[in-house]
Amino acid sequence: MRVLILGGTGDAAELAARVAAIPGVEGITSLAGRTREPSIPSGNFRIGGFGGVSGLASYLGQMQIDLLIDATHPFATQISENAAEATAEIGLPRLMLIRRPWEQVKGDRWLEVENTEAAAAVLSPSAHRVFLTVGRQELSSFAHLQDIWFLMRVVDPPHPDAVMPPGLILCDRGPFALNQEREILKYHKIDTIVSKNSGGDATYAKIIAARELGLQVVMINRPPKPPGEQVTDVEGALGWLLAKLGKQLETKGIGDRG
Repeated sequence: MRVLILGGTGDAAELAARVAAIPGVEGITSLAGRTREPSIPSGNFRIGGFGGVSGLASYLGQMQIDLLIDATHPFATQISENAAEATAEIGLPRLMLIRRPWEQVKGDRWLEVENTEAAAAVLSPSAHRVFLTVGRQELSSFAHLQDIWFLMRVVDPPHPDAVMPPGLILCDRGPFALNQEREILKYHKIDTIVSKNSGGDATYAKIIAARELGLQVVMINRPPKPPGEQVTDVEGALGWLLAKLGKQLETKGIGDRG
């Protein structure tokens, strides 16, 4: 059995490592290639786009992929939509591994919005020093806010010609420790955090630190995902994969001891 894992997340990397240890299953992880030095997963991998729905469908056929597991970031809507269409087109089983979103708890001061444009719209006039953690491709949405200072944390530096809001670029990659996040917020006198609701543990420490310090968080809600089978963790994805593997063996007669 050959499985294509659409990756780029910690969950995808963990899943690839677990799949590599299953006899009779070959995993191939696909990375979008948006970061300069991506974390290389276990097993086989590829980097780069597919060329839309038709390109992905063609790749799935050429590589004789049996299953597709979409373990991309919760905000990676385009590739998820392409995967849904491509697998439906050729009749291939597809699973979405989508980690649970963060939920507001006592002490949190969240303002939930639908997208980065809405996040930018609610910052004035109350925000003055903002910790912006939405990815480098979204920074331009805040460029018109010239009266606000931004600490912008990104994995890779923006392009030199990119339209940017005023402030400081901080290049770093998670996971981040709570004491580290707390010190960043204090040192830069941050009063507001803007974050996507990515879920998971790798970047949740900033939310805890904001809660402790009584800071406002502008939380960008997740966009809708295409319909289909879903699990919320790696164990669930492995269970789905093994069930499919068992059915494949039965179909071939290997599992029939009759």
